Amino acid sequence: MLRIIILIIALTAGSLAGWLALSLPPGAATAKVDAQITPVPMTEVLVASAGIAPGQALTEGIVRWQPWPMEASSPDFITRATKPDAVKSLIGTMVRSSFVSGEPIREEKLSRGSSNLLASMLTPGKRAVSIRISVESTAGGLILPNDRVDVIQTITRPGEDKNANLSRILLTNIRVLAVDQKMNEAKEPAAAVGKTATLELSPAQAEAIAGGQAIGLLSLALRSVADSHEEPTLQSNSAPSVRFLRAGQSETVRF
Repeated sequence: MLRIIILIIALTAGSLAGWLALSLPPGAATAKVDAQITPVPMTEVLVASAGIAPGQALTEGIVRWQPWPMEASSPDFITRATKPDAVKSLIGTMVRSSFVSGEPIREEKLSRGSSNLLASMLTPGKRAVSIRISVESTAGGLILPNDRVDVIQTITRPGEDKNANLSRILLTNIRVLAVDQKMNEAKEPAAAVGKTATLELSPAQAEAIAGGQAIGLLSLALRSVADSHEEPTLQSNSAPSVRFLRAGQSETVRF
């Protein structure tokens, strides 16, 4: 008897639930859920539609407008709301540093002037200076453009005994602009080793490099990517000099 009562209650509850479901207007449940979702304010940002290499000129085919959440937008981004004709106005503009596909286009990575590629890649106020390099002086030839390096100066002791060569770090955290005439990272390791490296320097650093190369050999020490945000430094010119005595003659080497 108890089982029959339980069965009758279950059938009644199921019938009531089915009647309520059929009596609701179509889409009422979906509309209730949608009403609880707050729409995210969006804008349109100009992004790269493909990878763009340094020195490449912008064209309509490699940039596009893409929806972007307004709360994630940056003042550095180019938006359709502020610059609706940005695509046409940027055609032919040279790229200073690379973009990956989907990356927002930023003015700071573009060059609007008529300068050549290397000049367009230079940070304002910086100079491009080249130094002689070899396999031994560039971490086995594995230093590439856009790497960060320390510049080491080595002065050879006068005479035949070269076991007491003097070395010091001349500059730290310097950006490599190019190796020979290559200003992009090679997709595949090159067989030939570069003979010159072009560095991005301040005027004071450029003077130090010129003087350092005139009286000694310069080597590049590759820095970790984790250290690339440190402030570049220049060795003080007030460092002590070294005086060599040999066969009654003296020679002073100033660092």
